[in-house]
Formats: sequence, structure tokens, C-alpha cells
Amino acid sequence: MGRIFEVRKSTMFARWDRMAKAFTRIGKEIAIAVKAGGPDPDNNPALRRCIQNAKGVNMPKDRVDAAIKRAMGKDKTDYEEVVYEGYAPHGVAVMIDTATDNTTRTVANLRMHFTKGGGSLGNSGSVGFLFNRVGEFKVKNAGQDLEELELELIDFGLEEIGEDSEGNIIIRAAFNEFGNMSKALESKGMEVISAELKRIPTTTVELNEEQAKEVLELIDKLEQDDDVQQVFHNLR
Repeated sequence: MGRIFEVRKSTMFARWDRMAKAFTRIGKEIAIAVKAGGPDPDNNPALRRCIQNAKGVNMPKDRVDAAIKRAMGKDKTDYEEVVYEGYAPHGVAVMIDTATDNTTRTVANLRMHFTKGGGSLGNSGSVGFLFNRVGEFKVKNAGQDLEELELELIDFGLEEIGEDSEGNIIIRAAFNEFGNMSKALESKGMEVISAELKRIPTTTVELNEEQAKEVLELIDKLEQDDDVQQVFHNLR
């Protein structure tokens, strides 16, 4: 009984940690979007996307509203979006999207994570060529015919379409077509659960279980860093 409770408690805390991290990440995205395009989501597509993503992770509306107000206040934090690149153990390429108010701190922390994890922080361009940047949309499946939807979206930059394990429709568009695809989905009245820019590896590295564990431990440490928004890698 005691052990089962401990396992459940550990699982619960892990879920809370993931939620807290997701809320922090979206809060920073909201701050950046408001700074760039203002606080009105009707006139700010980037902010509208942030609000969609907030709903997708069940972020309470009052926290979203508070993040928007903070972004307009005198004491707002100015975040800079910076991309870092490096190698995890066994030659696995890693790209890290950050939003930071102190790049000196961010670089120091990332270098520490890489060093402790048996990897190395690289220079700009060291692994970027191994990834394609795309827009990825998760859309509520309302019984749409995927083949028909594919034909409808091909002119808006569609590159891939499919379903995830929960039956949602996953749509990938070229990076420079992100805005067009977003408008197309809105005009069709489709319920967008999330809309994000992602980095998809063009080649992957396959490792044994023990080696993969080393890589994933480093990825986990990077993802937990407060300045890190997203981590991408080419481990298969």
C-alpha cells in the first residue's frame, strides 16, 4: 500500500512539473507575442496561437489573462529568443529553443548540462543543417476525410498529414507557410488544439538501450532548464 502510494505521488508530482513547465513556456510565448504585436488576439495572430496552445495544455484562462497583463506592464520581462546547438553523447544532434532575459546565464547552464551529460555545446550552424523547420498543427478530428483535406490544404503549404495516437489530425506545413496554413484552418472552422514551430531531423541516429538512456537523461535535464522552451534531437 505504501509503495503504491509513493509511486502514485511520484507520478502526480511529475505531471504537475510538466504542467508547470508548459505554463511557463506559454507565458513566455505570450510575452514575446504581446511585445511584437500587441495585446489584442484578434489583431495578433501570434498571440492567438499562444492562446490556442494554452487551451491545449489546460492552462486556466485567468493565468493567460494575467500573462497578457504582465506583458503590458512596466515591470515586464523582455525575453530574447535564442537557438543553441550541440551534441549529446554518441553523436546525437540537439537543438534548443530558448526564451531568456539573460543569455550569459543561459549559455552557462546549457554548457553545464551538456558537460555533465557527456555531450558538448556547439557553435551556431553546427547541427542546424540536420533539421528542417516546419509548422505543426494538431487539429481536432471531426470525421474529416484526410485525403480530401490533403487536397484542400496543399495550396497552403501542406507537407504532411496524418493522425496521432489519440486520433487528432497532425498537419505539417513548410516553415514559411505557417501563417497561411493557420489562416486556412481558421477559415475552415477547424478546431486547432496546438500550433507550433518544430525542428524535424532529416537523418536519425539509432542507439542501443543503454546509450539511448544516456542521451534521454541529458535531454530531460535540458528540458527542465527554466530558459529552455523546446528541445529537438535526432535520436530514433
